[in-house]
Amino acid sequence: MLTAGLLAGFGTIAGAQPPRPVDQLTLGAPGEVTAIVDGDTLMLADGREVRLVGIQAPKLPLGRAGFKPWPLAEEAKALLAALTLGKTVTPGFGGRRGDRHGRVLAHLFDAEGRWIQGAILEAGLARVYSFDDNRRLIAEMLAVERRARDARRGIWALDYYALRSADQAGRWLGGFELVEGRVLSVGLVRRRAYLNFGADWRSDFTVALDPAARRLFEAEGIDLKDYEGRLLRVRGWLKSRNGPMIEATHPEQIELLEE
Repeated sequence: MLTAGLLAGFGTIAGAQPPRPVDQLTLGAPGEVTAIVDGDTLMLADGREVRLVGIQAPKLPLGRAGFKPWPLAEEAKALLAALTLGKTVTPGFGGRRGDRHGRVLAHLFDAEGRWIQGAILEAGLARVYSFDDNRRLIAEMLAVERRARDARRGIWALDYYALRSADQAGRWLGGFELVEGRVLSVGLVRRRAYLNFGADWRSDFTVALDPAARRLFEAEGIDLKDYEGRLLRVRGWLKSRNGPMIEATHPEQIELLEE
């Protein structure tokens, strides 16, 4: 059950009218929302299952044995229901339109033009979760996420979703994390680039970029060598490969922090 405080907060935030950058997208056929799957997925009356692109709400088990719900997962689902259930929404596309599960990948707007992704991020009940083939509006979503994090709304008040330091990244293997640290060196090994956050690349936190990712960075005018000595925030799934590592596939996964 939602606490009264959270419910009151949702009403305030949902009415705050976050950015509505609908003109940057190609609009699809509207549909009525008939069911909420979780905090970032819903069903339309015509049978379309829509995954809200660009965000990751706290996860529910959804039939997965042994899977423990992430904190605030039910609250995120309730917010998406409050925003959309029984209402007509319009999908907007700025990249790949479907996934291997048959879901539609879209931004959503209600009849008043409210950007649903923006409202959820503003409430602090999702993180930006982007892909190299669906990059439209990531910068706008990062800005909304930053406001919620600075205000410690929703997930940002919990240690479970806290920013991780690069020197402690090994404690969080297997999770989707936001890791902050200073790049000590940038290397190139067999066409793969590595941002090294520690002196020992065999055990310290590293960000890896394959040739395709390097080309995307170059297309944006980003020279990876310029990251040397800079303080970064990197988001992605932490895996173990010569120490903790995140694979960066597109520039928006890496934020240059002001110093």
